[in-house]
Amino acid sequence: MFIASDPAGSGTETPRRSHLLYLHGFRSSPRSAKAVRMQTWVAAHRPDLHFACPQLPPSPRAAFALLQTLTQDWPAERSAVMGSSLGGFYTSALIQDRPGWRAVVINPAVDPARDLAAYIGEQSCWQDPAERFFFQPEFVDELCTLRPERLLNPERCLAVVAKGDELLDWREMQARYAAGPIQLLEGSDHGLSDFEDHLEGLVRFLQL
Repeated sequence: MFIASDPAGSGTETPRRSHLLYLHGFRSSPRSAKAVRMQTWVAAHRPDLHFACPQLPPSPRAAFALLQTLTQDWPAERSAVMGSSLGGFYTSALIQDRPGWRAVVINPAVDPARDLAAYIGEQSCWQDPAERFFFQPEFVDELCTLRPERLLNPERCLAVVAKGDELLDWREMQARYAAGPIQLLEGSDHGLSDFEDHLEGLVRFLQL
C-alpha cells in the first residue's frame, strides 16, 4: 500500500533538492548496501547533489549532535534525508525542527531504547566484524531523550515498512507513521534487500 501526498501542499511544482543525507542503522556503517547504492545513484544521476553519509558514533547524543552540526546550514526547502532502522529513528528526530525537509524512513526503529537495551556491551559492525564498539547503558537514556512525543509535518516523511521485517514489528512501525504516507510491503526484510525495486519511487518522493 502506498499513500501519496502533495510535496508542497499546494499542488505546485517545487525545485529539486540540493542536499541529501543518508543515515545508517545500528551496527551498520556508510558501507551498507543501501548507503553505497544511494552514493552510486547520486554519482550517476545527480553529481551536483551534496551527499553526506556520516559514520554515526555509538552514543545517540553524540550522533544527533553530529547531524545537527553537519546540516545546520543546509537549505530548509532543498534538503532531504533517508534513514534505515536506527537511522530512521534519527531521521524522525532530526526533521522535527526542519519542516521544509523531505524524508524517507526504511523499517524505522520506533522504540530503540527498549529494543537496544538487550545490546549493552561490546558490538561489532555488520560490514566488518573486526570493527568493535561498546554500547553503553547510558545510551538507552539518550535514546529516550531523543524520541519525539509526536511526529510533526508527517506528510513530508514516507515510511517504508516491510511486513517481512525479522527484527522489528511492522504493525508498530505502521502505527507510529500512520499520519503520513506509508509504503507497506508484503514481504521483504529488515535490510530491505529489494531496495533497488523501490529506489525510483523513493527518489521521486524525496524530489531528487
